[in-house]
Amino acid sequence: MEKKKGNADYSSEEQGGDKKRKSPTICGTNYPVSIAFIVVNEFCERFSYYGMKAVLTLYFIQYLKWDKDLSTAVYHAFSSLCYFTPVLGALIADSWLGKFKTIIYLSIVYVIGHVVKSVGAIPDVGDNTVHIVLSMVGLILIAFGTGGIKPCVAAFGGDQFEEEHTDERRKFFSIFYMSINAGSVLSTVITPILRSDVQCFGSDCYALAFGVPAVLMIIALVVFIAGSGLYKNSPPEGNVLLQVCKCIGCAIRNWGRSSKHQPKREHWLDWAEEKYPKRLISEIKMVLRVLVLYIPLPMFWALFDQQGSRWTLQSTRMNMDFGAFVLKPDQMQMLNALLILVFIPIFDMGVYPLIGMCKIKVTPLRKMATGMIFAALAFGAATVVERSVIETVVDPPPASTSLLQVLNLAEADINLDVQGHTGLFSQPIKSYEDPVEYQRLQLNGFKQALTVTLTVNGGNHHCVKTFTEEEAYTLIINDDALGVHCTLVKDNIQKSENGEAHLRFINTLQEDFNITVGAKQFHVPVGVGVSNGEFVDRELYSNVKCENSLRNLSLDIGLLDFGASYSVILKGNVDVTKLEDVRANNVHIAWQVPQYVLLTAGEVMFSITGLEFSYSQAPANMKSVLQAGWLMTVAFGNVIVLIVAEGAGMEQWMEFLLFAGLLVAVCIIFSIMAHFYTYVDPDHLDKMYKDDTGEEAEDDLQKSHKDGVYMRTIGESDGKSTKM
Repeated sequence: MEKKKGNADYSSEEQGGDKKRKSPTICGTNYPVSIAFIVVNEFCERFSYYGMKAVLTLYFIQYLKWDKDLSTAVYHAFSSLCYFTPVLGALIADSWLGKFKTIIYLSIVYVIGHVVKSVGAIPDVGDNTVHIVLSMVGLILIAFGTGGIKPCVAAFGGDQFEEEHTDERRKFFSIFYMSINAGSVLSTVITPILRSDVQCFGSDCYALAFGVPAVLMIIALVVFIAGSGLYKNSPPEGNVLLQVCKCIGCAIRNWGRSSKHQPKREHWLDWAEEKYPKRLISEIKMVLRVLVLYIPLPMFWALFDQQGSRWTLQSTRMNMDFGAFVLKPDQMQMLNALLILVFIPIFDMGVYPLIGMCKIKVTPLRKMATGMIFAALAFGAATVVERSVIETVVDPPPASTSLLQVLNLAEADINLDVQGHTGLFSQPIKSYEDPVEYQRLQLNGFKQALTVTLTVNGGNHHCVKTFTEEEAYTLIINDDALGVHCTLVKDNIQKSENGEAHLRFINTLQEDFNITVGAKQFHVPVGVGVSNGEFVDRELYSNVKCENSLRNLSLDIGLLDFGASYSVILKGNVDVTKLEDVRANNVHIAWQVPQYVLLTAGEVMFSITGLEFSYSQAPANMKSVLQAGWLMTVAFGNVIVLIVAEGAGMEQWMEFLLFAGLLVAVCIIFSIMAHFYTYVDPDHLDKMYKDDTGEEAEDDLQKSHKDGVYMRTIGESDGKSTKM
């Protein structure tokens, strides 16, 4: 029997109680006790999701040893899958299991995914191939879990309220939204700390950084199950999205089979009138008008979701020292969640009213277009920052190419010439000065031996060195009583993703040393010996232990700055000279704040306004269709990033500029579409079909029952499908 608006008849088949069970309320209010379990569940689930995702890009690069493009592509492939799977979750909940069981079963899948992901981050479990397989299986399970429950939890919370308690339900969704942002902020602060500050298995503790979110998801599941005796459960009544697809398919088939002799229909959807009710067809027409406007929207999400990938990678090459504390590169993402909590009331109570006082008409579609412009400006700001950041980065040499810098430890200035590269080092190289920029050597193949000619005090000296493609080298020149010598050593030009400094020692003395810097050990051989290179924490080292079998010394090597590479020369009476091979990260991470501010402002105007506009332009029972369409725009936006990251092959600042330009172009197209859009009032359908006793309405009802069309009442849909 069809339920009517305001009917509190809930099925108790899943909970074993009376059909009209009324949930206990909190302290005599109209708030059911059951919503407390749902809010805590959502907080823990969002903590687990955003906490895991915050460290994911660095996990791919540091632990799985993937390059930045592959890491970005897989990150966005995962994000895309998380927004494709909600459609599957909605179908399962509405057509088969109901919301309660769907949340339970998919949360179990979710937990298994987290556990598998955490196990894959344990170095002792198999080799790198095993780690990759476990990571991918874990991410797929997490995507199905988080995506599958996404359309169910908020709607299930709305189900707990009596139909007449609309104000309480609206406030519940505000609390629900706050729990999402609280989980996001806390997780993006805590999990990077667990990753970086806790050391396990000899390196960053990704197993713990993934394990804590797994524990939070287990808590989320336990809390949700604990409230099972208090929930109101509606039985599955069919999925409106499925019926919409069937109706559209029917219309297309009938239109394709129609002959020229049949009368033309006003709209192609009218070809489904023989099987589906006119009201359903009218509602689908209204929905399709909105879905057409969705076509340009994925480009906004292509930019927005790069906070966790490209912007995080940008922050790894910046100075993160705020004096009182040092920020982790993957913690910067928390700024978006913090800013959105600040911006929503500012825009609602300040910006929009002020614009209205200026007699400027601000429609929802204009707000969305403005949000796109702000997002494009954010990537313009990111481009400016990236141009400054790359000045401190040494790009890896391509195939058939090597990089070379020269370090002069001789007493006199030296002129240098490399075979086949005349004029490469045009200026004299001074004694003990910081090496100039790396110079590129073009090789004839994978490996090539080149003659290096050194001119010292008017005399020429020759040495032959072999260079391998895609490697960076330092040519160390020293002199003694026997003449001038040259030593070729490989360099590390890759910056640490954590901002650590790279350090090595070069010994010009006739005794070897063992040096301890922090927790790292360096053995420095005798006679222009070069130690192993290690990444060490960025700090001031004024009392470094230096010892051998004859003596113990203390060295002052000073401050090792963010992302720099240093060569420390031991000379004379064990004095030190520190040379900078790769420049420190001299662009402060605070310069990322403007791009986060612009992007979050764009999100407030685009995302929140977009959802409000969509639901105001479609019938109440079609909100789930629009939610599915909205989530699809996010999914396809991540697919765009995946394609560009793997296929564009351009410098990062050019990629940022490309995305900004594409969004401006899409914004123009969207603005033209919005100009021709006519706002409608879905409530007029109630007036058109208000005569339930009329012949047309009776025919529609019979068609609806015959085909099993599920039509939610307005009261059931209000407020449930508007939150993700």
